[in-house]
Amino acid sequence: MTGKIGTVPISQVVSCLDGYDPDALHVDKAREAMRACIAPLSETETLPIRDALGRVLMQEIVPAINVPAHDNSAMDGYAVRFADIESSLTEIGSALAGKPFAGSVGLGQCVRIMTGAVMPAGTDTVVIQEVVKREGNRIVVPPGQKRSQHVRYAGEDLKIGVPVLAPGKLLRPAELGLIASLGIGEVRVMRRLRVAFFSTGDELVSIGKELKAGEVYDSNRYTLHGMLARLGVEITDLGVVRDDPAALEAALRRAAQADAIITTGGVSVGEADFIRALLAKLGEVLFWKIAMRPGRPMAFGRIGNAWLFGLPGNPVAVMVTFYQFVRDALLHLAGRTDDYAIPLLRAKAADNIRKVPGRTEYQRGVLFKDGTEWKVRTTGQQGSGVLRSMAEANCFIVLEHERGAVKAGEQVQVQLMEAVA
Repeated sequence: MTGKIGTVPISQVVSCLDGYDPDALHVDKAREAMRACIAPLSETETLPIRDALGRVLMQEIVPAINVPAHDNSAMDGYAVRFADIESSLTEIGSALAGKPFAGSVGLGQCVRIMTGAVMPAGTDTVVIQEVVKREGNRIVVPPGQKRSQHVRYAGEDLKIGVPVLAPGKLLRPAELGLIASLGIGEVRVMRRLRVAFFSTGDELVSIGKELKAGEVYDSNRYTLHGMLARLGVEITDLGVVRDDPAALEAALRRAAQADAIITTGGVSVGEADFIRALLAKLGEVLFWKIAMRPGRPMAFGRIGNAWLFGLPGNPVAVMVTFYQFVRDALLHLAGRTDDYAIPLLRAKAADNIRKVPGRTEYQRGVLFKDGTEWKVRTTGQQGSGVLRSMAEANCFIVLEHERGAVKAGEQVQVQLMEAVA
C-alpha cells in the first residue's frame, strides 16, 4: 500500500513510541521515529575492490588464508635460536622477503634476515642489526634480548576462518587493503542510494538569472548537493518548483522514482495550505514541530517507495536538520550497521551563551585550543537565515533540551563539522 510499511500506516508506527508528540517532538524521538519506519535497502551488486571505496559491504569477509601466511621478521637483523643467544653465532645464510632460507638453523648458528622474510626453521627470535657486533661471518649478541622479539606470527593479523568484516560496514581504504590482503578481488556491496531533491517557493531564483524585487537566489540546492555528495549517493536535482499544486505534484511523482526525496520550504504552519492535501493524495506524510532551534518545522513520510524529508526553507535550518536527522536516516536506509553517529565532544564555553530550556539548540561555533584546553565560541548571530554562521563555523555547539543559559567556563557538547560527512 502506498505510504505504508507493509500494511501498517507510518502514523501508527510512530504513535506507538513512548513520548511521541508531533506538536512538540524531541530531537531524539524524531530520530527514533524515522528509524522505526525505515528498513534498509536490499539490492546489491558485486564490484572489483578498487571500485568499492565508500560503498556499504553486504557480505561477511572470512579469511581463507592466514595473514601473515608464515612466521616472519618484523625487523632487519639476525634470526637466532634464543636458547644459545648468549654465545658467538656463525652466520650461515640469508633470508629475504619472498626468498626464504632453505635450510635449518642449528646450535651456534644464525641467519641474516630482512623485514618480512620467513623465519628460518629452528629460529624463534630476531636480533636487530644495530645492536650486534660482527666479526667476519660471526656475530656477538649483547645481553638483554627477549625470546620471540621482533617476530610476527602466522595469522597474527587475520586468521583462517575468523570473520573480520561484517555486512553493513563502510568500505574505507583500510578495509579495501584488508580485503586485498586475503586475495579477494571482488566484493558484494549495497547499490548506491538514489536521492532526489528540489526547493519550493515563488521567491526563489536559480543562479544565472537576474533577481527581481522580492526574489532571492536558491542556495539550499547547493548545500544539499554538497552534503549528499559527501555521502556517496546518486543525486537528482529537480531544481526550483513553484508554489503550484500541479507543478509540485509533477515534481513529487518524478522524485518518487528515487529511494528518498528531500524538499526545502513549504512545511511551516500556514505556508501553501494545499501541500498537506497534495502529500496525502500521493502517500502518507507526517508534519512535525520539533523542539529544536533552528529547524522546528519538518515533514516526514513516504510517497510510493520513496521516503520524504520535508525540511524548512531557511538555509541554516536546512543544513542543521539534514545533519541531525536526514543524514542518519539515509545511512540507515543505505544499509550501514557500523557506528556512523556524529560523535559528541566536550569543550569549555569561551563566552556566555544565550539559551532557554525546552528545546535542543545547535549553535554554530568555532572550536579552538587555548593553551592546553579546548574551548568553543559562537560565530555570532545565530539566525536560521544567516548562512555565514555555517561558513565561519567548524562545529555545532549542542545545547541539550533542558539546559538554560550557559556561562563562560562551563562545559558544553560540540559536534565537529568535518565529522559530518
